[in-house]
Amino acid sequence: MSEYKTEEEFLRHYNPNEFDRLSMTSDILIFSVSDGKQENYRKLKEKYFSVLLVKRKDFPFKGKWCLPGGFIRMDETLEEAATRILAEETNLHDVFLEQLYTFSSVKRDPRMRVVSTAYMALIDKNQLRETLYEGASWYRLNIKEENDRIDVTLENEEETITYRAKKILKDETTNRYELEIIDNDKIAFDHALVILTGYDRLKNKIEYTDIVFNMMPKYFTLGELQQVYEVILGKELLDPAFRRMIKDKVKKTTKVRSDGGHRPSALFEYKKEHD
Repeated sequence: MSEYKTEEEFLRHYNPNEFDRLSMTSDILIFSVSDGKQENYRKLKEKYFSVLLVKRKDFPFKGKWCLPGGFIRMDETLEEAATRILAEETNLHDVFLEQLYTFSSVKRDPRMRVVSTAYMALIDKNQLRETLYEGASWYRLNIKEENDRIDVTLENEEETITYRAKKILKDETTNRYELEIIDNDKIAFDHALVILTGYDRLKNKIEYTDIVFNMMPKYFTLGELQQVYEVILGKELLDPAFRRMIKDKVKKTTKVRSDGGHRPSALFEYKKEHD
C-alpha cells in the first residue's frame, strides 16, 4: 500500500539518486557510394562503398578511428541528438537518418556505463557540398564472408585498416545469429560491430525497400543504379532480374547523358509513389 495519496505527492518525495544512472550516446554510421577511377572509357566508372570515420583526439582510444558520436543531452530526443552530433562532428546536414540498433554491452566504454543508440545515414558523396571537418575521413569498405568468418578492410589513400568477426548462431529456428569481433586494434569502442550491423541492415533492406535511393543523385542511368546495388550486395546481378526488381521504383525522364565512348544513355529518377 502506497504511503502517498496522490501522484503529485509521490513525485515530490521521489529521489532518483536511489538508482544507478547510465549515460546515453548516439553514434552515426554514415555510408556512401562514390565514383572511383575509370580504367576503361568504354565502361562505367567503378563504384566504391564507403564509410565515414573520425580520428579520436582524446582518451580513451586516443588516435584510433571511430564513428561520429556524442552524448545525448537531457533536453533532446534521440533523433535530435543524432542530427546535432552529425553536424557537429562532420559538418553534414539534411541527410537520411534511420535508427539502427541500441548497443548496450556493459564494458563497451571504459569510462563508465554507456549505452549507445546508433543511427545509419546514407548520402550520395558525389553530390556532397559540405566540407568535412578536420579529422573526418572516408574509407572504402570491403567485406568478405566465408562460412561464419567475416573479413573487413577499410582503406583510403593514406591507410588500410583490417579487422575480423565471426557469426555465432543463437537460434536455429529463426536463423538468428550474433556477431563477435575477434581481431581489431584500430577501431574504437564497439564501432567495428556497429559497422557490420549497419552493413547487414542495408544489404537486407535494399531488396525490399527504396532505401538505396538516398545514395543516388536525382538523375541516374540504370547502369549506375545497378552498380550501386551490386557494390552493396557484393555480387553481380543479371540485367533482366535487376530491371524487374526496380521497374516500379524508377521512371524514365526526357534527359540523356552523353559520355565519350558510350551511346547516349537515358536518365531515370526515383518514382516516389509506386505500388
